[in-house]
Amino acid sequence: MIPAAILDGILHGSAAQQRRAIAKAITLLESTRTDHRAQGDALLTALLPHTGKSFRLGISGVPGVGKSTFIEALGLYLIAQGHRVAVLTIDPSSSVSGGSILGDKTRMEHLSVNDQAYIRPSPSSGTLGGVAEKTREAMLVCEAAGYDVVIVETVGVGQSETAAASMTDMFVLLQLPNAGDDLQAIKKGVMEIADLVVINKADLDPHAAMRADAQITSSLRILSQHGNPENSRHDKALWHPKVLQISALLGQGVDGFWDAVSQYRELQTANGRLATRREKQALAWMWERIDAGLKQAFRQHPQVKNLLPALQQDVAAGRIAASTAARNLLSAQSGQALSAIE
Repeated sequence: MIPAAILDGILHGSAAQQRRAIAKAITLLESTRTDHRAQGDALLTALLPHTGKSFRLGISGVPGVGKSTFIEALGLYLIAQGHRVAVLTIDPSSSVSGGSILGDKTRMEHLSVNDQAYIRPSPSSGTLGGVAEKTREAMLVCEAAGYDVVIVETVGVGQSETAAASMTDMFVLLQLPNAGDDLQAIKKGVMEIADLVVINKADLDPHAAMRADAQITSSLRILSQHGNPENSRHDKALWHPKVLQISALLGQGVDGFWDAVSQYRELQTANGRLATRREKQALAWMWERIDAGLKQAFRQHPQVKNLLPALQQDVAAGRIAASTAARNLLSAQSGQALSAIE
């Protein structure tokens, strides 16, 4: 059953009604209750024809690089240009208590009260890659509500934080002027998939910012050519990752950043790579949800639930190998599971 009030609020409500409806929709999608999941699926299906018209921007970087400050400066700049901006921020969940502070919104004091902006913090809840489990769904809700720029701010955990690149049109990595040496700049992972690298807080040490700019530019050239011969041709019809220097706190360089984003969007739209990227992301999303659904179904299987407590005790006590316990549980769920992993 489609929650009609939420659907109508998102598509036809006033600014205040729309914000409440978006918040309710994302909460519904994040719920683990079976009935809520069914309603969330129906809601997404109804919203789908109204999605896909925004530009999706992923922002990542180490803690303290100034992601929230940069996003607020960018958001206010875009609103002044006539855009509507939605920001989905991901807050790390505690490995001890499981809770999250969800405080990113408080850092964006001016953007959060702007009628043309919507900010939604969500807990990572153990999801790897710097994003939350339902970030993709939340992005579609914001698109259906008419936000033409959707920004995903990742947790900010380091070099393995690459999931945001698999759900956005452009992946931006924020770096500090003194982030490391040449070797650090060419490490695989998040640097390798960045479409644009932004050196924030460049005003603090202009000389260090220039050195970092040169090092990262050289590194991006090496990484783009490695295993991808077409990038070595420097074809003007293709996008090649760039490095920019900005100061988000002072508002310097934000216009140049958006010019680069606009150039990227035009190139990738013209050569068809933006559409191809979204197609791949949709398929990856489907398989991700299949993996999550299979894991949930496995845990809820009656025979698995019966065997699990005893096997967990045996593994903890060292009486049985973890791999053997896993095989036994898979065998309990399905007679074919054991043969499939042997």
